[in-house]
Amino acid sequence: MIKTQLKNGLRVVLEKIPTCRSVSFGIWVKTGSRNEQASNNGISHFIEHMLFKGSERYSAQDIAESFDAIGGYVNAFTSKEYTCYYAKVLDEHLPIAMDVLADMFFTSRFDQDDLEKEKNVIIEEIAMYEDTPDDTVHDDVSRAAYGDHPLAYSILGTEERLQAMSASDLRRYMGEHYTVADTVISIAGNIDDGVIDLLEKHFGHFQSEGNKHSLKAPVFQGEVLFREKKTEQNHICISFPGCSISDPRLYAMILLNNVVGGGMSSRLFQEIREKRGLAYSVFSYHSSYADSGLFTVYAGTAPKQSKEVLDLTIEVMENLKAKGLTESELHKGKEQLKGSLILSLESTSSRMNRLGKNELMLCRHYTLDEVIARIEAVSMEDVDFLLNRMFESPFALAMVGGSDQAIGGLKRTIN
Repeated sequence: MIKTQLKNGLRVVLEKIPTCRSVSFGIWVKTGSRNEQASNNGISHFIEHMLFKGSERYSAQDIAESFDAIGGYVNAFTSKEYTCYYAKVLDEHLPIAMDVLADMFFTSRFDQDDLEKEKNVIIEEIAMYEDTPDDTVHDDVSRAAYGDHPLAYSILGTEERLQAMSASDLRRYMGEHYTVADTVISIAGNIDDGVIDLLEKHFGHFQSEGNKHSLKAPVFQGEVLFREKKTEQNHICISFPGCSISDPRLYAMILLNNVVGGGMSSRLFQEIREKRGLAYSVFSYHSSYADSGLFTVYAGTAPKQSKEVLDLTIEVMENLKAKGLTESELHKGKEQLKGSLILSLESTSSRMNRLGKNELMLCRHYTLDEVIARIEAVSMEDVDFLLNRMFESPFALAMVGGSDQAIGGLKRTIN
């Protein structure tokens, strides 16, 4: 891994992989729904869409055809804390990919007609999302956990907020947040030393400084939210305080997640699906942010089974707090983590993502050996510490379904 800067201070992280013929290229910007206000919620995601609608030299069709013509692909995504524009192409076509993405990044037109059409596209995306209760319940549990903090905002925003946004709003937001200090270029694949000159050509003129923005850490609320919706299943999420992306016990938390609901051999999957057949989908996951995190359990089940599923989930968590992990689970969890880590590094895309996110959010990079050492160092004491911290306050709960009967009077503390 090579970390360097362009002459204007723009950070660049590179990984040369001469054994492959592809290159993955990403532009990472440290802004997402967390950086928004209630009045402009959804603007980060809207900007991501609009950058594909045409620039000074390329129309929307030109952008699509440029990548189709070289057998590559281009896309983007917005999260709560960052936005990424990326492409994957054959090594010989990197100059084309960089030229098109740079033109999109710096000279997008934000044409009024395109703006209105894309608003409608996102409104349809919101409608599609609202029709998927097993997705919306995860946004709901974020609000139950974080209240009105920006980390609880929807990435998509709302139709009302979206309709009010103008091209000048988008340009103003980009001017404030799309800055040299908050942008990182990451590249992984078969690259040569000429890539720096190529980057200087396309990104060396970038000078935006924007404004300094301070973030306020959320306070875990532990509330209950119910959304009434006609569904065949009740969709349930419960969340506990987790680890930030820089927490030294992050790997202990990831290991704990694997044991609770991270796979088919996990405690929740075995107890709820395999032994009792109460759910098709039941799992847990951990979300890490700059200064906080959430550990979340999800289950979708028939209304008549919802209370039993919730009681079993609480029982699993209480057993975990009382007895901790077994030595076998600790060992197996470490092997799972190491295996998934190494397998994830077999594509240029995943390596580019790892480089970009680490530089943007942590400003540092661990070697593979360092990461494996951190996984191996996880102890029972680390896991016990996390369990005690997670269960200090009532958990947050969200449910989407036809009735809230299953969650009425539910005990929300883990003893």
